[in-house]
Amino acid sequence: MAPIRFESEGVVDPAPLAQPLPFEFSGCTAKNRFLKGAMSERLATWDGKDLPKRGIPTPELLNVYRRWGEGGYGVILTSNTMLAYDQLEGAGNLIIPRDATFEGERFEKFQELASLAKAQGSLIACQLSHPGRQVPAHIQPNPISASDVQLLKSDTSMAFAKPRPMTQDDINSVVDGFAHAAEFCYRAGFDGIQLHGAHGYLLAQFLAPRTNQRTDSYGGSLTNRARIIFEIASAIRSRINDPRFIVGIKVNSVEFQDSGFTPTDCASLCSQLEAHGFDFVELSGGTYEKLAFCHTQESTKRREAFFLDFAEMIAPHLSKTRAYLTGGFRTTGAMVNALKTVPGIGIGRPACHEFDFAKKILEGTIQGAIKELDESQASLSTMLGGTQIKLVGHNKEPLDMSSDENKAIFMKSVQKWLEIQKNNADGSAYGFPDIVGVELQPYGTPYVS
Repeated sequence: MAPIRFESEGVVDPAPLAQPLPFEFSGCTAKNRFLKGAMSERLATWDGKDLPKRGIPTPELLNVYRRWGEGGYGVILTSNTMLAYDQLEGAGNLIIPRDATFEGERFEKFQELASLAKAQGSLIACQLSHPGRQVPAHIQPNPISASDVQLLKSDTSMAFAKPRPMTQDDINSVVDGFAHAAEFCYRAGFDGIQLHGAHGYLLAQFLAPRTNQRTDSYGGSLTNRARIIFEIASAIRSRINDPRFIVGIKVNSVEFQDSGFTPTDCASLCSQLEAHGFDFVELSGGTYEKLAFCHTQESTKRREAFFLDFAEMIAPHLSKTRAYLTGGFRTTGAMVNALKTVPGIGIGRPACHEFDFAKKILEGTIQGAIKELDESQASLSTMLGGTQIKLVGHNKEPLDMSSDENKAIFMKSVQKWLEIQKNNADGSAYGFPDIVGVELQPYGTPYVS
């Protein structure tokens, strides 16, 4: 049975999306305007006690990036790749710790991941991140952040401990951690890295006045709040003497919170990013306290992109740094229309349900993404995305959610998973709801490796 899809108003020529996108500072060129956005897979190795066994790409994760590499994207981003064994977004994250050497299993698996993702001409960039206060309490009971502002109310099911304000030594260590991870990626064959400065992670905690109450040179003005980002960029460039290595960043165009990071802040920051030679900036929005991955107004629903209104305020401040807009795109028409504002389109959830989504759009064989769950159910939709990724990692096809039987199986697996998480103090039952062993109705023909 053919999946139900979103539809453009009439048939729209995808040719503008197929145009190459050159990066001014590195001189690299993405083969088209699509960026496969970072999404949490939580498929790397995990050990509750032996920390150095954490964060290594597994065969399943390598399968996932091979499939995305075949999917027609100009740029592919990895998920949150962390800098320490115990400072994580979640169990199963990729990790490049400061003691990681440029040999051995971890390095070789990252090399393989980069090679598989690049095999069909995509650029591969590793998203480097530190969670700051957004590390689950069972993984890190003593987190660090810009200030001691605890994350109390979260739209996720996780609990977080109160952070302590970072000292100068902490900041120096984090800067060095980002730089080391970038060098690790460079040597492993990645085309570049993306700093994660959005969605409430550590760099976003510095950027937002709500979470940055410092009175030293890292607090107050936007220049001060962004200081750590530019120190990281400088440290990366000092380690990697290759101008063709891409440095990008993901930032919030808006946070929808009092004293949060605003579109005006973002516009000013983007001007500074360009002055510091960032190749691209990916514009997103929202935090753990206020998820923003669904439509709240009819006007944005018609335009599809969650943050296009804010991008229109920000993009004019960039001339050399390329802007990608991520969040909400479902049809060729909306994506082509958004190219009037930004040069690149970020794709998230549609790439979980159809790993070759970009390729099919560019070939004109489809005009829209597969409809899955009600997208107002953001947390459930995120879990479904993780489940789809896990299925593909095991050489299966994504689950057809137009089937009532499949939907019932998925919802049952979610309930089971939530129950397990309640008693999962050590994080040993990590990842997303597991339906790998169940006979299901996939889209199309089962994939054979």
